[in-house]
Amino acid sequence: MDESTKKGLETENRLIAERRAKLDQLRADGAFPNDFRRDSVADELLSAYGERSAESLEADALPVRVAGRMMAKRVMGKASFAKIQDRSGQIQLFIERDRVSPAVYQSFKAWDVGDILGASGTLFKTKTGELSLRTEELRLLVKSLQPMPEKWHGIVDQELKLRRRYVDLIVSEDTRRVFAARTAIMRFIRSFLDALSFVEVETPMMHPIPGGALAKPFSTHHNALDMPLYLRVAPELYLKRLLVGGIERVYEINRSFRNEGLSTQHNPEFTMLELYQAYANYEDLMRLTQTLVCEAARLVLGTDRVVYQGESYDLGSAFETLTLEAGVLEHNPELGEDLRDVERLRSVCDEKGIKHKPEYGAGKLQVELFEGTAERHLTGPVFVTQYPAEVSPLARRNDDDPFLTDRFELFVAGKEIANGFSELNDPEEQAERFREQAQAKAMGDEEAMYFDADYIRALEYGMPPAAGLGVGIDRLVMLLTNSASIRDVVLFPHLKPEA
Repeated sequence: MDESTKKGLETENRLIAERRAKLDQLRADGAFPNDFRRDSVADELLSAYGERSAESLEADALPVRVAGRMMAKRVMGKASFAKIQDRSGQIQLFIERDRVSPAVYQSFKAWDVGDILGASGTLFKTKTGELSLRTEELRLLVKSLQPMPEKWHGIVDQELKLRRRYVDLIVSEDTRRVFAARTAIMRFIRSFLDALSFVEVETPMMHPIPGGALAKPFSTHHNALDMPLYLRVAPELYLKRLLVGGIERVYEINRSFRNEGLSTQHNPEFTMLELYQAYANYEDLMRLTQTLVCEAARLVLGTDRVVYQGESYDLGSAFETLTLEAGVLEHNPELGEDLRDVERLRSVCDEKGIKHKPEYGAGKLQVELFEGTAERHLTGPVFVTQYPAEVSPLARRNDDDPFLTDRFELFVAGKEIANGFSELNDPEEQAERFREQAQAKAMGDEEAMYFDADYIRALEYGMPPAAGLGVGIDRLVMLLTNSASIRDVVLFPHLKPEA
């Protein structure tokens, strides 16, 4: 620990000790009361009365009761100012010694920034024109024991913001804006899909057989049933069972869990929208995806032109379309006509330092090359289409080329935002695909799927032709709030334990 850090900790510990001593004095009079009720919040007051003249406010003497966290205080002789912050914003208190009583005023002088106050009085405007509360009653509702950061906006330790999100939310308007936008996006998605007659459902988060995506699951054990369970990697197979059951338009906004690494785009638990529509194909859902993303941008930003990390993206014009093989060939022209030649693909992977395994076929090798050489160049918005069947075990094969599937992924700013495809509803072909996945798992592929016999049985009852879509909510929020990392849009991201 360097000297400056040591001194900083010593100062913080001293301030906490001082605040604890103040709390000890307060306990005799009853600390942490819960009998104060406010009737107004800051933004409502500013909206309703911010444009009123000082004279009209004085004449009306409007009584209000407010409460919030003290974010600043300026103590003077017989009168002082304080700013309190509630869920909506900040409002100023004007506190006069003789109006609140000398005893209360003296107590206020010892209160700390971060304390939570309740105040009542009448609205007026200061000489500078700021709407304020002429305080008549002032109470300390909560004593804050931890000192507030003095220069939070300039802090370089971003990990501290993530570990203490509660403090980040208190002091950072930008952080509050991001999560307000996230809430608005979630609300919009629900209203958008509800208007199209989709039905929102909830499916299990613990699965006896993990499925629906190529991913390594988290595992647990149910004691009463004496059986292993897995946190879901995707809700797909349950939602498609509902298609079989006759819920022809269905969606879930869900938490999914994948036992994978951490990065700016990956968190072990994340939020997805998954939807399925009967009598539709992947092209129908490409159109739906563009509409959803564009209208979400208009809601949050007021425009369909998004600026992300210094680059501008037009979400209002038709999205570009690129086949995966065209993307591979563009960045690996030496492949020429050998795009499906396994040995040639392995050789190019080796030349470019792209890891692969002996059991990989041409489709998997293509995807490895695409992700290693082409994906980072996808500014977008662009739909990448025609993924190999080898890496798409739940997608319907293309009628003209069975090596491929009718599948797309949407990329914006180099990030995969959505994944969709026409659904495989042939139970015998799906069973064969599952057997191939089971064989891959037996050979050591931890992300391969299990054989799900009940899902095959469901398909044998008949699933209508359909298409499905998954949208990464976290990544969509990143895009629409100009957030560089998924950790910036998840309230409590996973981090290594504190040292």
